[in-house]
Amino acid sequence: MTYFIDRRPNAKHKSAVNRQRFLERYRKHIKRSVEEAVNRRSITDMERGEKISIPTKDISEPVFQHGPGGARNIVAPGNKEFLEGDKIRRPSGQGGGGGAGEGGASNQGEGNDEFAFTLSREEFLEFVFDGLELPHLQRKPLKSLEEIKMVRAGLARDGVPSRISITRSMREAYARRIAMRAPIKRALKEAQEALAAEERKDPVLRNPARVVELKAEIERLEKRIDAIPFIDTYDLRYHQLAAQPQPSSQAVMFCVMDVSGSMTQNHKDIAKRFFLLLYLFLEKHYEKVELVFVRHHTAAREVNEEEFFYSRETGGTIVSSALNLVNKIIEKRYPAGQWNLYVAQASDGDNWDDDSNICRDLLVKQLMPQLQYYAYVEITPHDHQSLWHEYEAVAAQFPERFAMRQIVEAGDIYPVFRELFKRRMSQER
Repeated sequence: MTYFIDRRPNAKHKSAVNRQRFLERYRKHIKRSVEEAVNRRSITDMERGEKISIPTKDISEPVFQHGPGGARNIVAPGNKEFLEGDKIRRPSGQGGGGGAGEGGASNQGEGNDEFAFTLSREEFLEFVFDGLELPHLQRKPLKSLEEIKMVRAGLARDGVPSRISITRSMREAYARRIAMRAPIKRALKEAQEALAAEERKDPVLRNPARVVELKAEIERLEKRIDAIPFIDTYDLRYHQLAAQPQPSSQAVMFCVMDVSGSMTQNHKDIAKRFFLLLYLFLEKHYEKVELVFVRHHTAAREVNEEEFFYSRETGGTIVSSALNLVNKIIEKRYPAGQWNLYVAQASDGDNWDDDSNICRDLLVKQLMPQLQYYAYVEITPHDHQSLWHEYEAVAAQFPERFAMRQIVEAGDIYPVFRELFKRRMSQER
């Protein structure tokens, strides 16, 4: 048996396996620190690693020690205070557990420091997006076949040695040997029976020439049987491979952001941080996910990533313009039968009075029948407006595929994000 040992060193010249074991052991503490880091970070430094601190008492190793009570015999070298038979006063304080290295800071400022280490970018993002996934992701057939899997497609007489089918080749060889030996064995059996009959005759009646002839024939037939090869090139069979198109779980995420005048700079920063989390999540966990960025005020435009995050364009608010644009893009480039369709929308909820009803109808009649999931976040500390109430009607009709949450401040971004994209136990595959 062959053993493979991974001895790749990390930045601290320790075993990478030991580092992974440590991260798994203290996952609860690290996730708590990661959540705090996400909430205090700005947009520009979301992708860097993070310095994590764990209280020393939480990483102390357990030790065995004597508990309180019971009778014990001990030897105290150099004792000058007690004589045989004296009773020793029980130590004050609580007995029991306690690991090595414990000790909090005293009023003199003494104590143990926290254990600190640095998570790499990949490790940091792994903890940030642990337990998250795109809801209701399905595998769908594609007309433009990008995923091809080589599968076995029967057997052939020609091929390379690495694809030889040993079982089928041996079966063919066995069948060939049976077929080629059968007539020879019948002739051999007849010659042996004839020889035996000739030898049973009375010596006076026996024909010596016939006996010699039969023995020569038997020897010739036996040599013919031995000459049949155990396996021949004719017997070899090889697995044949064929390219088989595979269904793909590719998806497209529409990022829709309100940039109207009612969205303050703080609201826009929160929306950008939410979409940046979404962008990093998709980039890390999915290879076949495209992103479409849509900004809207009174009019909606499809923009690139840089313009989506940094453009200063603003105006009034007509949310239906963005939903209409998303629907047109789906019809033109992303047929629902071939793509998993997702929409994430961020807004402050402000909209023209008559437009919220139009948004509801667009979602119910056109978009939601095609979408796998729709996530709406409303960034406002105030009471909900008409758009939220119309979206509640949509959520009532599509409870599994339409989710809406409110974000009041930057600290709500990460908890809301995890709630929207948490792993569902009944996930479709």
